[in-house]
Amino acid sequence: MASLAKQTDRKFWGWGYADLCLTAAESAAIEEAGGLLAPEGGTPISIPQLADYTLPKPRISPPDHLKPLLSATPYDRLFHAYGQSCADILRMLMRNAPNPPDFVAFPKTQNDICQLLEWMEKDNIAAIPFGGGTSVCGGVEPDVGDTYNGAVSIDLQYLDKVLEIDPISRAAHFEAGIFGPDLENALRPHGLTLRHFPQSFGFSTLGGWIATRAGGHFATQYTHIDDLVESIAMQTPRGPLSSRRLPGSGAGISADRMMLGSEGTMGIITDAWVRLQARPHYKKSISVRFDSFFKAADAVRTLSQSGLHPSNCRVLDPMEALQNGAGNGKHAVLLLGFESADHPLDAWMDRALALVADHGGTYDGEALKEHPPSAPDGETRDKATGAWRNAFIRMPYYRDEYLRRGLLFDTFETAITWDRFEEFHNHISQSVHQAISEITGRPGYLSCRFTHIYPDGPAPYYTFGAYGAAPDDLGSALQRWRQIKTAASEAIIAMGGTITHHHAVGRDHRKGYEQQSSTLFRQALGGMKRTLDPTGILNPGVLIDPVDRSVGHTGVLGG
Repeated sequence: MASLAKQTDRKFWGWGYADLCLTAAESAAIEEAGGLLAPEGGTPISIPQLADYTLPKPRISPPDHLKPLLSATPYDRLFHAYGQSCADILRMLMRNAPNPPDFVAFPKTQNDICQLLEWMEKDNIAAIPFGGGTSVCGGVEPDVGDTYNGAVSIDLQYLDKVLEIDPISRAAHFEAGIFGPDLENALRPHGLTLRHFPQSFGFSTLGGWIATRAGGHFATQYTHIDDLVESIAMQTPRGPLSSRRLPGSGAGISADRMMLGSEGTMGIITDAWVRLQARPHYKKSISVRFDSFFKAADAVRTLSQSGLHPSNCRVLDPMEALQNGAGNGKHAVLLLGFESADHPLDAWMDRALALVADHGGTYDGEALKEHPPSAPDGETRDKATGAWRNAFIRMPYYRDEYLRRGLLFDTFETAITWDRFEEFHNHISQSVHQAISEITGRPGYLSCRFTHIYPDGPAPYYTFGAYGAAPDDLGSALQRWRQIKTAASEAIIAMGGTITHHHAVGRDHRKGYEQQSSTLFRQALGGMKRTLDPTGILNPGVLIDPVDRSVGHTGVLGG
């Protein structure tokens, strides 16, 4: 039986394309960094093959009329067994996939979704909505406990049509399964863009962005998918739910806001209208150095409150800059950029550089003169900015290679107000460094950058590296990852940050989400789920448990 997936060139066990290899320079850098964490070295664990896994037989029998939509091939079941978190990759490297979906469904129409949900509700089968599978928080894992007869992953990749483009209102209507590159390719001939570019852009879908309230690459203004949604349609076990397409409305509680961030627990997002922008013709960027991370943070706070709205305003602490080839490890680096479809950017950049200079920032003014961005499609991008961007895109591939060596390499992100940032950052740094040292018995490293900024606070994004275990003992590495991740999550919540800024809740962040939200709110959320999904088949264990049903699984972190 052949896979029903459109593309089978992605790794079933890790990030990205199966045939994409690291360059010799990248491999050497990984070996060098790994030697600092584990001087004794070790042979990386081999790349998994489909034949390495023994999968349980499907526990359920689908009706004949749905069988053409369903696949039980090893590739499809393994690809949908986990997301893309550190824990997910480690378990796949361990050849440990005890709870794959019994089947993977590939609906091609909304009616197919209706019929699938009808069958699954009738036969007590958990339904796991699946976009691109890039969740890093247990959002697509079909480990749903023993109160369901089975689990089916519902992959929307065939619902990928461009339904309408409205250049007058500058909006477009897409089916939810469309991947980022296909969406942008459809808009390019019209001179338009959604301008939403998460790190997972090539492997994630519009519906996934909406369901998880994804954040894009840009630092200010339209960066969250929330800001770009005009209306949403969702199929629930109790029928369709949709909102009216409007530029804005003050009519009560928003149906869009109810569906945004629902993470597949209330229904399956089938299509959406989104707000577009003209493609930028002018771009300008430069790197700015600071003597300390906090001086750079002060400069960014000023920029965030200036009304200049830079497209990139990403601070890298000295370690982050060094790791990504954007600095020498002695200075914090601000990657500052502007873009526009309408006007040259000299005035905006000049004013921004005057502001950062007031906070001790220094930069190479000659770099701006060498590549004047006054012509359409012109862009100034200095060496540091280009190096960081390339590392950003390749980083998930590096992560997989570190894990093959038993080395932990992961991230966590949050947001906090400016008045609390310095104390918050110091506490997080101390807590995580201490946790790494106590848990692994060795020093690790922790770096920080800002991914997004707001007038009232930044979104700090932390990266840590630590020794996990020898490559032949990845179970111990997984346990150490759990402990470090838990320590980081507890420190964030204790200091008043959000458990996630743009990586969603899933199962792994659920404990933090419950601590962050009030009991009354969660009860209200439960009431909504009882109405839309009364039998509790949709993505059990994510956000909340179904009423009167024990899922028995709260993510790889437990608790």
